[in-house]
Amino acid sequence: MLDDLFANSYRAVNLRNTEIFCDIATHRSFSKAAVARQISQPAVSQALQQLEDDIGVTLVDRSKRPIELTAAGTIYFERCQKWLLDYRAIEDAVHQFSGRVAGKVRVASIYSVGLLQMSSYVARIREDYPDIELHLDYAHPDAIYSRLLRDEVDLGIVSFPRDGGEIGSIPWQDQEMAVAVSPAHPLGARNQVSVKELDGLDFVAFSADLTIRRKTEKLLKMADVSVNVTHQFDNVETIKRAVEIDLGVAILPLPTLRRELEFGTLHAARFSDVKFVRPLGIVHKRHKHLSRAAEKFVEILHEDPGDGSPVQRQVAVGGLV
Repeated sequence: MLDDLFANSYRAVNLRNTEIFCDIATHRSFSKAAVARQISQPAVSQALQQLEDDIGVTLVDRSKRPIELTAAGTIYFERCQKWLLDYRAIEDAVHQFSGRVAGKVRVASIYSVGLLQMSSYVARIREDYPDIELHLDYAHPDAIYSRLLRDEVDLGIVSFPRDGGEIGSIPWQDQEMAVAVSPAHPLGARNQVSVKELDGLDFVAFSADLTIRRKTEKLLKMADVSVNVTHQFDNVETIKRAVEIDLGVAILPLPTLRRELEFGTLHAARFSDVKFVRPLGIVHKRHKHLSRAAEKFVEILHEDPGDGSPVQRQVAVGGLV
């Protein structure tokens, strides 16, 4: 009996250490793996060392930055990814008999769907389904699609989602786009503006490689409007900081402005003459089975977060009608 107990304990430790190794391999970083696992960096290092001692080979070349896998580590990572997927599918099938929803859900989101917007959903799933282990991190859209295809995440949250080939998409939200300005800007007292009024203004834009930049340029071109792009960034937070110090105006999703509108550091004006929205979708690998835990996360994303819709709250704060 003691031998069986020891064997079960050993298998549990080995499974945990293998999962930690896969996080290290995925992120190419001990610190990022620690964040993903919600444990300390020394604990990550200890788990890897224990795993390497158990199997008798070095899996990670620690002398490289970012770290690299050894030849043995590459093989082990590829095989373990498939094994862990099969293991989770077996667990999920067994849990259905008890009605218990459990398992790991790995989600990667674009930066602009940040902690502020996601916090209520994360809290809800942890309250309603305590046996679900949710791992949420943030990445560039292209990285999210790549990680989906490599089975490094189960779900991605992106804007203007793809839907075709190996990628499937579940619609989530249509976020209204508005003109964000510094309160000191001439448009800082306006609740509505026309697209034409942006002609000739200094403009803080998204980076050219992002879909939202191309959609914004199409909107301006259709209105025969030309703006002076003074700065361009790949994330909403940096754009907001630039607008706050009056380096230009920007066109941003209203839900991303919630905190700034509450504190009065930015003003937002709706478009009076066009409807411009940013669709958000939940993307997944088309032919990959979604676990019940992943399905429950998707369900919760489609529920009211309980604190009023993001757009309604910030519109009220910003004084928009």
